[in-house]
Amino acid sequence: MHIDSWKTTYRGIVSDDYLDNLSYEERERWWSENISTSGRIVFVADDAVSESKEKKIIGFCSGGRNRSTTDPRYEAELHAIYILQEHRGKGIGKTLVQYLALSLVESGFTSVIVWVLAKNPYRRFYESLGGEYVRSAEIQIGGSTFEEVSYGWSDMGVLTKL
Repeated sequence: MHIDSWKTTYRGIVSDDYLDNLSYEERERWWSENISTSGRIVFVADDAVSESKEKKIIGFCSGGRNRSTTDPRYEAELHAIYILQEHRGKGIGKTLVQYLALSLVESGFTSVIVWVLAKNPYRRFYESLGGEYVRSAEIQIGGSTFEEVSYGWSDMGVLTKL
């Protein structure tokens, strides 16, 4: 699901060659290693209305301690949020962010930051949740340089009341 979402979100931004060569096995290994050791909080959404007995993950949101020391006023970081393309625009992302914010507040965090590719067409999602522009920086993906922008919430309580 993570890779499938990347392919639809970043097609036309990140090179097709890079996206087409993403490995499901490597991403599964990465998640297995990082969930157990990073202190990362993860919430998933599934297709609860599925007629099959096996539910399919259709989105996730993860976060935890801010991984950067560049923006010390933000204690926590929304590390990632991805929703499969056919399930976007249904309020799933907003709900996932709310659950993450509630969990982060319960863990003692009061502020949060998120980084998103500047050309990501869904970056306005963070603005719609009240995120304020913090700054931009460069990031390397697949050998190419991209601009990332960050949005911050100095009072995460706003996100707990979505």
